[in-house]
Amino acid sequence: MAWKMKMLLLLMSFYGSVNSDAVSKPNIIIAMADDLGIGDPGCYGNTTLRTPNIDRIAKGGVKFTQHLAASPLCTPSRAAFLTGRYPIRSGMASRSKVGVFLFSASSGGLPANEITFAKLLKNQGYSTALIGKWHLGINCNSRDDFCHHPLNHGFDHFYGLPVTNLRDCKPGSGTVFTTAIHMFVFIPLQIVGIALVTLEALNCLGLFRLPHWVFFSCLLLAATIIGLLACFLHFFRPLNCILMRNHEVVQQPMSYENLTQRLTREALKFINRNTGTPFLLFLSYIHVHTALFSAKEFVGKSKHGMYGDAVEEMDWSIGQILKALDKKKLTNKTLVYFTSDQGAHIEEVTDKGDIHGGSNGIYKGGKANNWEGGIRIPGLLRWPGVLQPGTVIDEPTSNMDLFPTIVKLAGATLPDDRVIDGRDLMPLLQGKILQSEHEFLFHYCNAYLNAVRWHPRNSTSIWKAFFFTPKFKPDDSNGCFPTHVCFCNGHYVTRHNPPLLFDISKDPKERHPLTSKTENHFHEILRVMQEAADNHTKTLSAVPNQLSWGNLLWKPWLQLCCSSSYLSCHCDREAKGRGKGVRL
Repeated sequence: MAWKMKMLLLLMSFYGSVNSDAVSKPNIIIAMADDLGIGDPGCYGNTTLRTPNIDRIAKGGVKFTQHLAASPLCTPSRAAFLTGRYPIRSGMASRSKVGVFLFSASSGGLPANEITFAKLLKNQGYSTALIGKWHLGINCNSRDDFCHHPLNHGFDHFYGLPVTNLRDCKPGSGTVFTTAIHMFVFIPLQIVGIALVTLEALNCLGLFRLPHWVFFSCLLLAATIIGLLACFLHFFRPLNCILMRNHEVVQQPMSYENLTQRLTREALKFINRNTGTPFLLFLSYIHVHTALFSAKEFVGKSKHGMYGDAVEEMDWSIGQILKALDKKKLTNKTLVYFTSDQGAHIEEVTDKGDIHGGSNGIYKGGKANNWEGGIRIPGLLRWPGVLQPGTVIDEPTSNMDLFPTIVKLAGATLPDDRVIDGRDLMPLLQGKILQSEHEFLFHYCNAYLNAVRWHPRNSTSIWKAFFFTPKFKPDDSNGCFPTHVCFCNGHYVTRHNPPLLFDISKDPKERHPLTSKTENHFHEILRVMQEAADNHTKTLSAVPNQLSWGNLLWKPWLQLCCSSSYLSCHCDREAKGRGKGVRL
């Protein structure tokens, strides 16, 4: 068996050395799903969801089985992906419960001094486009400075959502603000109600005379709270669920009607415009973040309800992109990469019990925590003639690794004025090296160092040590259902001293923590990992917190509006294209 493996690696190395220079400045297509679990695609073992086009990428190229998100949440994960740096380095890691942007009029975002791979590729003559979800901020000080906008980060063209898709964006799909509404509305109303009843009772018993102004003040306070809630629920959708083309708002609020088809058409137009020049296309899908949606041609066609319909529609879209490459004879000139920003959202279950989250396969946990289910994501790369078809690599890799990989392929130089945490994947992809260049990887829960992964040189072991873990609720569940996501500090976590240690190579489900009795080198392993964590921490510099409360909160002077009145921010410049369906 060993000699067969050596022959395979020798073949991969020869294949890569012959073909690595076959294409200079390859086109780059990045297809990123939102909240897709590693257990969802067929190429990762799912037998009931139909993903033939995603599977086609795996069959025609390389599949990573231990591809890891730099963060288990959308905003910090995408910041790390675009910059090749842990999100804490750019200030894109929160120290509060809220770890992502929720409002289009927040002032935080990816700082202008951060260098994205789009900037570097654009400088090398690439045409660059981001189509789909951004979620890394828009403005800083005024509604038209666009300091955090994709066009300020190296993209020539943007068409999509500047924030994200939320349940609040789709009428009838509920709200993500249930906990906040309970805390800031229902509890204050209960306090006001109890105060009124108590004072009135004392007044009736003659123990206390209730002035009329106190009674009416309490009623006014209650009415104000209810009024503010009504305004928030009414205006949230048009003010935050918007579709933009470059700097222009073209649909407010956005419509879900044939949304994937519109994004796909935009991507195909971009490819058609750039058949003669190298291009970077970042197709950042809205699927499968809730609210779930799909065109009528896909509704009810899967075995997994609305979630399955959305996955299969996304797969259809990827198929259209692959067909376009074949038609334009660009397949051999294009590196295609498919991934997800983090694991599936386990807690996405409706009041009726419908599951709106995906599958993380055998792995524990999910989105918003650093158990393997939250950070182990699909990682597929295809480049015919350069990458050996059907290759499977089990080594630990990161979504930050795409940054140095495509920057070098484009002929650009990596920045030397900052730490780049990603590693060039090409030597590993082509079999020139057998082990990941990441000896250590650091897993953050927002701004808090949560766990360390260590893959010792010349060893098959992959150690993972947790400094704290989230408290799952209910206790026997696989997530934090009362709060909808797991939080990173305070009474929401259990701290471990010594750290909780696993050997991921033998226990990928993270079911059996090791002790000094079950692992002879227990204390030595933890010592090395703590030293690595300390050394890593020394490389961090103080930067402004882009996800502070001051940067997260809604600011009216930053609000994008396609009309002159904030009370009627409604427009639809997409009406003509929205009604076009799809051909299956």
